[in-house]
Amino acid sequence: MTATPAGPSNDKRVLLAAPRGYCAGVDRAVIAVEKALEQYGAPIYVRHEIVHNKYVVQTLEKKGAIFVEATAEVPEGSIVMFSAHGVAPTVHTEAAERKLATIDATCPLVTKVHKEAVRFAKEDYDILLIGHEGHEEVIGTSGEAPEHITLVDGPEDVANVSVRDDSKVVWLSQTTLSVDETMETVDALKEKFPQLISPPSDDICYATQNRQIAVKQMGADADLVIVVGSKNSSNSVRLVEVALGAGARDAHLVDFAEEIDEAWLEGVSTVGVTSGASVPEVLVEGVLEWLSQRGYEDVELVKAAEESITFSLPKELRRDLRAEAAALAAGARSTR
Repeated sequence: MTATPAGPSNDKRVLLAAPRGYCAGVDRAVIAVEKALEQYGAPIYVRHEIVHNKYVVQTLEKKGAIFVEATAEVPEGSIVMFSAHGVAPTVHTEAAERKLATIDATCPLVTKVHKEAVRFAKEDYDILLIGHEGHEEVIGTSGEAPEHITLVDGPEDVANVSVRDDSKVVWLSQTTLSVDETMETVDALKEKFPQLISPPSDDICYATQNRQIAVKQMGADADLVIVVGSKNSSNSVRLVEVALGAGARDAHLVDFAEEIDEAWLEGVSTVGVTSGASVPEVLVEGVLEWLSQRGYEDVELVKAAEESITFSLPKELRRDLRAEAAALAAGARSTR
């Protein structure tokens, strides 16, 4: 279905957000799994979901990827890939101890936050990490300097925060948060710690921000916003919140078109559609087709930004990792 630039209102229309879907970090991670399977054959073990999207994970599983929750689940002498969300240094140590060949598919923007955490910890700062407890990215970043990092899970958490020295405090953030909520948390932290230092550059990734801006632009004009994405995808969940905050009457998160409830369309003339940064376009096309079959055939594009960023694939894909894994395993057996 071809989208046209936004124009006058019709009885039934769809406002389609741009940009939406895959960001550069997700694209890199998914291609990395596919390339590893092509080069080395199945199985390729992946620690946690490579990205937070049910369809992507199921598709890669069919090709031979095996997703595990812990490094200990990966057989000795195998190849394991670390997801786009990043891992703590202890995970790299665990992999080395199990004689695993590794591929690090951590998003470069997450790696940037990890490096910031290491640098500020070396300078003995207290680091206030704004993020959601239990999220893989937060676990990975916290693991870089656990003795220096305190998690701040939203503005309401600020009252519980204490530091050693008010003059040596810096904030960092999970890359997939709501921009508005993050700044609300930062403002509350600055009120409590006036000398709070900000990171050298914005931690919330460009893709997260652009997708939220697009949703804000269409939210006030939409009776209903459908966000395509998985429930464990932080940036997708945030898009629902941003849509409602921007004035949408209703907003829902769905993995697939068949999850849309027709009751949501009652009295709805304008439907906004977007997708999280880990969502392939085929799922959005399915939603547009579903809406078209119910009379929402007029699709208007709401464009917030152009995206041209790309990331090179993990350098480990240029090595013979199967041979490397076999040598590591053989070396381990010979020392027993």
